[in-house]
Amino acid sequence: MIEKMRTIILVIFAVCYYGSLYAQVDPPHQYPQLFKAVQNQRVFKDQKTFVDCNPKVNPSSLDSLYLTNKAKSDFSLKNFVGTYFDTLQQDTAAMLHHLHFLWNELTREPDQKQQYSTLLPLPKPYIIPGGRFKEIYYWDSYFTMLGLQVDGKTDMIRNMVDNFSYLIATYGHIPNGNRSYYLSRSQPPFFALMVELLANATHDNAIYLQYLDAMEKEYHYWMTGEKTVQLEDGIILNRYWDQKNTPRPESYSHDAELLEPSGRDSSLFRDIRSAAESGWDFSTRWFADSKKLGTIQTTGLLPVDLNCLLYRVEMILAKSYELKGDGEMADSYKRLAANRKNAILQYCWNEQLGFFTDYNISTKTHSAHINLAGLFPLFTDIASQEQAEKVMAKIESDFLKAGGLVTTLVENSGQQWDFPNGWAPLQWIGYVAFKNYGNTELANELARRWIRLNAKVYFETGKMKEKYDVVDPDRPGGGGEYEGQDGFGWTNGVFLKMWDGLHPNEL
Repeated sequence: MIEKMRTIILVIFAVCYYGSLYAQVDPPHQYPQLFKAVQNQRVFKDQKTFVDCNPKVNPSSLDSLYLTNKAKSDFSLKNFVGTYFDTLQQDTAAMLHHLHFLWNELTREPDQKQQYSTLLPLPKPYIIPGGRFKEIYYWDSYFTMLGLQVDGKTDMIRNMVDNFSYLIATYGHIPNGNRSYYLSRSQPPFFALMVELLANATHDNAIYLQYLDAMEKEYHYWMTGEKTVQLEDGIILNRYWDQKNTPRPESYSHDAELLEPSGRDSSLFRDIRSAAESGWDFSTRWFADSKKLGTIQTTGLLPVDLNCLLYRVEMILAKSYELKGDGEMADSYKRLAANRKNAILQYCWNEQLGFFTDYNISTKTHSAHINLAGLFPLFTDIASQEQAEKVMAKIESDFLKAGGLVTTLVENSGQQWDFPNGWAPLQWIGYVAFKNYGNTELANELARRWIRLNAKVYFETGKMKEKYDVVDPDRPGGGGEYEGQDGFGWTNGVFLKMWDGLHPNEL
């Protein structure tokens, strides 16, 4: 009897043991044809990547699925692997380690004054975007700081805010980047939002008072001269405006060669420079005919995103004065913010399109160009719930693609801020916008798609990119005046912030 019981126990153990072995995946034996195809075609840069991927379906069915799909004319082996394998989780730790290490690679120490240099020296360390961009860039830095916050690098955030404060004190504004040839323009005004981010990261409201003078001085830069436009009803809104009307030194021939074919005078160069100030250089958003760069009309538009950001600046200044105990100044900025909010709703909400767009000063009409700038009223809590619902429905139906949000709906323009490209800063604007209006499901879906695209490209190339093709994950982001850049500061920052905000089960 005892011997019989021992035998039964051994049998049960054997079944459990070998059953557990059988549950483990053995790629060369369980799906040999797919395995050989993936490895021989070098779908992944490192061949260990594929054998570490977990199948999402029963491994015994993979070869059959592969052979069935392979016969289709539009078959893509990369897409097949992405569909039936978890390519994200298997090497995420290594990817995150790489991103943490990249802060060191992208860090520049305080600048030493150099004779005959275009570099505007900064007193404290800072993070550069990477690639050809070897200096600090204004609006890039806000999105980079999101990742620094996740990594607890508040000292670096403070250094960068101090550097921007230094630029404001020295030059009266924050230039596009710390180069002499960028001094004639700025970039989207995120400085006050950087101060807010630093205050939140350090749990210290005294930060607002420390940088109040710098925030206010930058605000006055935007509220003087040609950057402001007074409309017929006395309302004042802002536009992008570069002080110069000559070709950009950093892209001289690109600009100079456009003048004669365009039939324009030197105002062409100011419109080109002003589009560079917007950060969207370039997009058919700025083109009168939505096709040719020569029809660019940046200074003729009141951009919805710029005015939403200035509304946030006014609200942050009001909060800062409240913390200071100056109710009169706080109320003054609240009134300015309220007036701007009403103006944005009046001039930038296109009821016919159910979307926020830029306003054309010359034609006194809404721009017909729909793009992701229309998310900024949601990002800054200006839109009504009804308006937000219409915008989010349009975004989900037309802009949300396999890898995230496409910037515009204009195809084949050759411009990098157009379809099919997606950019990290605008993914973050969308993510926050959706959360602000209660659509957590859409926000998380956007984050999942963007994270997976970033991870896919990283596993294949070992790089984080400046921009991505969000329509076809197998194509690199393209268009523009230069090759796609690696690095990349704002991509790293947004990836880390989105990753930090999602539960692992939501990925």
